[in-house]
Amino acid sequence: MAEFEQMLVANEAWARQFPGELPVRPARQVAVVACMDSRMPLFPLLGLAVGDAHVIRNAGGVVTEDTVRSLTISQHLLGTREIVLVHHTNCGLQATDDTSFADLVEQATGRRPPWAARAFTDVEDDVRESMRLLRDCPYLVSREISGSVYDVATGRLRPVALEG
Repeated sequence: MAEFEQMLVANEAWARQFPGELPVRPARQVAVVACMDSRMPLFPLLGLAVGDAHVIRNAGGVVTEDTVRSLTISQHLLGTREIVLVHHTNCGLQATDDTSFADLVEQATGRRPPWAARAFTDVEDDVRESMRLLRDCPYLVSREISGSVYDVATGRLRPVALEG
């Protein structure tokens, strides 16, 4: 609870300078899919303000069924038209493979997860795979998709081309 208590204090400071209620539709009509890594401060590194974009984060920033669900809602109900993928160097998912991870969870809990961790070795290849999955998704109304890799050592964002 110590962390939550600190968060409540921080929230009080945030509420004092809160910008007020914003429109539900993202101002820049963009959805960002990114890794959950705590070293990635997405809003400042992408030049975003509160209300600018939808942000969907998960382990690895990979395109999962729930990512597709969220992007479909984002586009159809809330007007986003561009998708930006942000993966990063030195990702935790590069330190395992799907089988080893499932084994680890099963040893610790007695249950094997029904989903894959979606581990990978090459971050740029994984960005390209995510871009392909979104490009081929039948539910999206816009295929304007950009991919990138954030370097956790330098703070720089590197574009990744779909083919390359």
